[in-house]
Amino acid sequence: MTISLIVPFILGWLAGMIVNYLADVLPITRRLTQPTCLQCNTPISWKDYLFFQPCANNHARNKRTWITQSVIFLISIYIWFQAPKMGYWLGVLLLIYLGIVFVIDMEHRLILHPTSIIGSLLTLGLGTYTRGIVPTLLGGLLGFVILLAFYYFGVLFARLRAKRMQAQGLPADDEEALGAGDVILATVLGFLVGVDLIWFCILISILLGGIVSFFLIVWLIISGKYNKNALMMFIPYGPYFIISAFLMIYFPAAIQFFLPK
Repeated sequence: MTISLIVPFILGWLAGMIVNYLADVLPITRRLTQPTCLQCNTPISWKDYLFFQPCANNHARNKRTWITQSVIFLISIYIWFQAPKMGYWLGVLLLIYLGIVFVIDMEHRLILHPTSIIGSLLTLGLGTYTRGIVPTLLGGLLGFVILLAFYYFGVLFARLRAKRMQAQGLPADDEEALGAGDVILATVLGFLVGVDLIWFCILISILLGGIVSFFLIVWLIISGKYNKNALMMFIPYGPYFIISAFLMIYFPAAIQFFLPK
């Protein structure tokens, strides 16, 4: 271990804290506010929050806090040794953005407009820096067009689903297979990976979603919770887009292996 490892250690820990904080407050307040307990909504002092202390009602921080903190800390160390094309510092900045979107969408099925705006500016700049403005803009456009087509297909599927639920005497809901936030996210990631790779990024996302859905159904069957409405469930798709883009940026060698020569 060398003294230089202090940088990814400290920055990785800070990055994890930023992701956790923004994932805690943005879905609730839509702005930067004092953190509150996610269980009882009691305000938490900054000192207690930064040192992962329980709230005044003795509710401990949830498991997501520690998982996020640990994962981002380890990724920071990894990219210190295997920096992406944009370099370590920009790589950590991008990691913070990807982490925020991933956690919020996993927990709330929500892609916030502020994160989309900041993400588009960030990825537009990173894409231009790493590959030039034209491939970056075309990547965003292609991502938007592809996901817009899937979005309208999802709208049609949701309507058919609602009619089927009503025919079965079940209350219809407003669930969507894909939301407008997913379309914007695909545009943002198109800026990031460029026109040559955005189609593959979306393809990986679809495959990941299919694999997870398959194992989810298998688990429901094994646990005895499977019923005729199991196939009616929707899962957030944003995290799969994030995972796909993450692999392309931070593990490019593995992705290149699967691309057509």
